[in-house]
Amino acid sequence: MPRTPTTEDRRLEEGRTHKKYWKRWGPYLSERQWCTVREDYSRDGAAWEHIPHDHARSRANRWGEDGIGGISDRHQMMCFSLALWNGRDPILKERLFGLTGNQGNHGEDVKECYFYLDSTPTHSYMRMLYKYPQARFPYEQLVEENARRGRGQPEFELLDTGVFSGDRYFDVFVEYAKADVEDILIRITAFNRGPEAAALHVLPQFWFRNTWSWGKDLRRPIARRAASFPGTACVELEHWQYGKRWLLGAGNPDLLFTENETNCARLFNGPNRGPYVKDAFHEYLVHGNKAAVNRDLAGTKMAALYPLYLESGASATLKLRLTDIEPLAGLDTDSPRSGIITSPAHAERAAGVPGTDDFAAGFDALFTTRQKEAEEFYESRIPKTLSADAKAVMRQSFAGMFWSKQFYHYDVRAWLEGDPAGPKPPDERWHGRNKDWTHLYNEDVISMPDKWEYPWYAAWDLAFHCIPIALADPDFAKEQLILLLREWYMHPNGQLPAYEWAFGDVNPPVHAWAAWRVYKIERRVRGVSDRAFLERVFHKLLLNFTWWVNRKDPDGANIFQGGFLGLDNIGVFDRSAPLPTGGHLEQSDGTSWMGMYCLNMLAIALELAKEDMAYEDVASKFFEHFVYIAHAMNDIGIDGMALWDNEDGFYYDVLRLPDGSQHFLKIRSMVGLIPLFAVETLEPEIVDRLPGFKRRMQWFVDNHPDIPEHIEMTQRSARGVRRLLSLVNRKQLRRVLARMLDENEFLSPYGVRALSRFHQDHPYEVQVNGNISRVQYEPAESVAGLFGGNSNWRGPIWFPVNYLLVESLQKFHHYYGEDFKVEFPTHAKRECDLWTVAAEISRRLVRIFLRDRTGRRPVAGGAEILQNDPHWRDLVLFYEYFHGDSGAGLGASHQTGWTGLVAKLLEQSGE
Repeated sequence: MPRTPTTEDRRLEEGRTHKKYWKRWGPYLSERQWCTVREDYSRDGAAWEHIPHDHARSRANRWGEDGIGGISDRHQMMCFSLALWNGRDPILKERLFGLTGNQGNHGEDVKECYFYLDSTPTHSYMRMLYKYPQARFPYEQLVEENARRGRGQPEFELLDTGVFSGDRYFDVFVEYAKADVEDILIRITAFNRGPEAAALHVLPQFWFRNTWSWGKDLRRPIARRAASFPGTACVELEHWQYGKRWLLGAGNPDLLFTENETNCARLFNGPNRGPYVKDAFHEYLVHGNKAAVNRDLAGTKMAALYPLYLESGASATLKLRLTDIEPLAGLDTDSPRSGIITSPAHAERAAGVPGTDDFAAGFDALFTTRQKEAEEFYESRIPKTLSADAKAVMRQSFAGMFWSKQFYHYDVRAWLEGDPAGPKPPDERWHGRNKDWTHLYNEDVISMPDKWEYPWYAAWDLAFHCIPIALADPDFAKEQLILLLREWYMHPNGQLPAYEWAFGDVNPPVHAWAAWRVYKIERRVRGVSDRAFLERVFHKLLLNFTWWVNRKDPDGANIFQGGFLGLDNIGVFDRSAPLPTGGHLEQSDGTSWMGMYCLNMLAIALELAKEDMAYEDVASKFFEHFVYIAHAMNDIGIDGMALWDNEDGFYYDVLRLPDGSQHFLKIRSMVGLIPLFAVETLEPEIVDRLPGFKRRMQWFVDNHPDIPEHIEMTQRSARGVRRLLSLVNRKQLRRVLARMLDENEFLSPYGVRALSRFHQDHPYEVQVNGNISRVQYEPAESVAGLFGGNSNWRGPIWFPVNYLLVESLQKFHHYYGEDFKVEFPTHAKRECDLWTVAAEISRRLVRIFLRDRTGRRPVAGGAEILQNDPHWRDLVLFYEYFHGDSGAGLGASHQTGWTGLVAKLLEQSGE
């Protein structure tokens, strides 16, 4: 049943009906704009070197902005974020530091400690925490030690440097509370956790994205000091697109102004366009260069400087307001009370919204109200049966999901051609990265995998993000899925863009699955079946499906290739590159993904056919295509070789060599478990309502007697015959699960490993041209540099595929019921039905984040401060992947993206 609407639900409804756009402002800043492909104008595509961290403070960005705990409007014309200086650092802390893909011993990695604590879907309330050391930030040590370490050693993290020893750091909390769509209250609270008094300079910053330096639009916005109330500072912000806004700051801070312009003198030994440049506040504060800022108190970038001196254990709170209400308009100067303003804009304020001169009780009361509304909203989403610890994990996962929205801007044609005001890009770029994607024009707020490590969308990541997002904000989930199918994203040939490093790479085709799941989630949580969304997505996915069939099944044999398919280093060869042996791979996972794609499209077509019989024919097409794939994969393959190895009871890739010979690549990996994903049940009440589909299906079965084992029809009831469509038949299912549920192979205490532990003592090796390629069980980071070396599929636990395994087991149980049981774990002499197995795997995944009986969280590994310190132990990070044996977090540390699926697991299976 639909829930009783909360205040936040009503905001979402106002946005849905276009009455008020509550999401106009949000956490849309990137956390790393430097070293991205879109900012790379180098000759050879060396994105990691073109704009390093050391240049970022001095160089105006072309395509977007970054910052710490910041916000922007949805077009990122206006930006706000936090800057800090402890009096010791060589660099003003305006953005997060980390190592590039070439610096880290396991690829790129952020070297900071920050946590997302709360956010509603409309960002009516948000809260995050940044932990800032009081000692000099160890930039050099982090670079040098990681360079010294090899791939066989763990990454050297900020916590490893000892910079937090003795609790000598500041906890800096940043909170936002929206009084209205364009009226945002900001509260910054700094705590000195150290044993001695310490100085901290806090600089809330506002700036305009530089849109005027590229020769296409010379209109220039301006920020200027304005008259203010006693005890406050005011800056008038005027932009040609938005008109006027005001930034108010309590406490009479010093106002600093400069221009968001590149410091050409520092970077290129060339002349600057003017005397004031982007890194002026760094120069002013760190180097004491007072001439660096504009004494006329105007510019395109400004900061309010708050110098603090905090005793041990003490805190200070700064209060600011970014608003569209003119602060002094209609001020009743004779009134002794704050908030007595008679302007029309003030008169239209909702009840409980303070006046612009009220930074006291009214200001704090609004934060209290928004916090209570956030509590009310998540109480309606988080199961009441969960423990307090599990509720906190689920809440933080939602916070990470909504903080990971980012304005993403990239016009590939303009990027290749260069700007009128800039130098002509090298001609080599027209033969390099993304040259075939000149139609692509992105300028949207998109859910990112990790706004520092992966500050760009990835097609299959995004599909998984939408599942937990749909629990809280189905509209945003649907918008995201539609977005990648729009003609300025999808290639004219039907391919979806993979990611900015190579839009032409191939991600698994999970978009249809995500659309179908989001449709059903919304129907459950809102009581609404958005058939228009489903139909819109379905039509565009027909183009993508056709692209897959034409491009990835070159022989027309229903056996698919696809390249790396998101699994990075899982194979013995780089699956995105030409094979060193020649020939090609017939991929078990590529073929299985297409089987799943067929079934997802079939399910959608059957749903749409309930109200439009024209979809019956399309449903028949996907039914038949699935059966052909199932037959090819299990029975004939190409020239008689299937992808199923009956001797091992497992699915493998097949290497087809130029001489026509074929060989199993006998690696027990997730590649051989992905066939489980292609499973769907056809309910009799649906089939019987569609006589055309039913008649065609029966004819197809009757006239293809060699394919029935992938269509089971043994379940009968008063409603009729229930049918199971699956790549994996009943006998194969038992054999595959015997390996998957074996704790000596795939089953970990924390989920299902991506590679069997069997390969720890039995590595798989292939010798080609005198070189040995090896795949061995590696439960932590990769020891190889394939795909940058920062993602490892040779042993760790990954949430997206684990989530699909859980869902597939539930589907098998839906058909087979309680009579189908397997040993769980294998060799345990205890049998369970598949629903129980699915629930137990789900709970193993969830345990990664929950405190165990000793009070430790597996995700935090050996980081004792995260396990025991009262100021750290409740803070949870949602990593990219997890140690195959210990559950410790690995890879990108803020990839709430698909690891946010933990929220859905908690919601459906508990702890």
